[in-house]
Amino acid sequence: MRRIHVGSALSAFGLGFTVPYLYVYVARVRELGAVTAGLVLAVFAVAALVVLPFAGRVIVRRGPLPVLLAALLTTAAGALSLGLATGPVSVLLSAAVLGAGQAVMQPALATMIVDCSTAQTRSRAFAVQFFLQNLGLGVGGLIGGHLVDVSRAASFTLLFSIEAAMFLLLVVIMSTVRVPRAPALQAAAPRGGGAAWRRLVGDRAMVRLSVLGFVLFFACYGQFESGLSAYGVETAGISTSALGTALAANTAVIVIAQFAVLRFVERRKRTRVIAAVGLIWAAAWAVAGYAGLGDGGRAMATAAFVATYGLFGLGEAMLSPTVAPLVADLAPPGLAGQYNAAFALVKQLALALGPAVGGPLAAALPAPYIVTFLLCSLGITFLALRLGRLLTPVQNQPSAKSRVVAQGGAAAGHATARA
Repeated sequence: MRRIHVGSALSAFGLGFTVPYLYVYVARVRELGAVTAGLVLAVFAVAALVVLPFAGRVIVRRGPLPVLLAALLTTAAGALSLGLATGPVSVLLSAAVLGAGQAVMQPALATMIVDCSTAQTRSRAFAVQFFLQNLGLGVGGLIGGHLVDVSRAASFTLLFSIEAAMFLLLVVIMSTVRVPRAPALQAAAPRGGGAAWRRLVGDRAMVRLSVLGFVLFFACYGQFESGLSAYGVETAGISTSALGTALAANTAVIVIAQFAVLRFVERRKRTRVIAAVGLIWAAAWAVAGYAGLGDGGRAMATAAFVATYGLFGLGEAMLSPTVAPLVADLAPPGLAGQYNAAFALVKQLALALGPAVGGPLAAALPAPYIVTFLLCSLGITFLALRLGRLLTPVQNQPSAKSRVVAQGGAAAGHATARA
């Protein structure tokens, strides 16, 4: 598990190294224009949508580790070729390779965590992963920003080369991991990929969780670097440096609050935690509305906007030990990879549609933009409470099982003593 967490942190560090500077690199450094730069970002999403439906099937058949190693090699090749690409075709092809590798890494790592944890330890394992990923992204972005120089294309080539070397180092580290496999894995897994998908689609709880996940990612993550940032600059009138401060506040809240929040989350039903996140994010959108539509002045608008990102960070910290472990606990034996890949596919769809809807809406109709996503956040609360009706008590609150076992053991001990 420690090696898996190191892998998660280093992969996030590598991505943070380059992702924030992709647009500048393509549009200005390679002088390919804003349209090509926008297409590069779209290619990332399209590549993920193409490979993820097949990733789950391969993880089920071959196990998560070989899939992860292949994804790391693919990502390294994509990063290196993107750093050397100069024309629009080579840039887009490199972005497709890089995006495909990145997309497959997520369900492979998640499945490895599932295989190395129990229902009782899974929430903490995913919380640690989320903490390290955010830390890696922040540190990678900070260091990468000091290495690049828009006037020197060689500085970006160096950046992408370091990223490629980082993923090759990860291949070496992750090759030493020995993931436990359940004895009944091959017997439990359906032979055909279509059978696995039919089983997943027939799982009402998983389908409802996928709908909930789509709204979660659409209303939050899908707005960070598109609609919400555009709303802040255009409507709230905050500076780009203040936008950077808001993003830093989001990461800081996650890093500081993650383990304090974990204790609160572990003692409560997962669906109620997700419902609480919906209310917190609704409050965040209300604060964002004040920042852009209120009349408190520039300083108050900036403070409110930073607070908005901080509230989103608090909700993210509550979700990390909740949603991913729930996906794993809903998966039948042998199908964790399929379920993780399906949920990653839902996430990518939301992240692709979120900016497409939020960006233009925020620019043209700021008030309806805020109202729309405030209602989406309240919808999260509603969907979470409805999901709770389809879950078993142990799926909704694994810690309850531990308490029952502990109490049963204590009762047996007292009975033995009396005898």
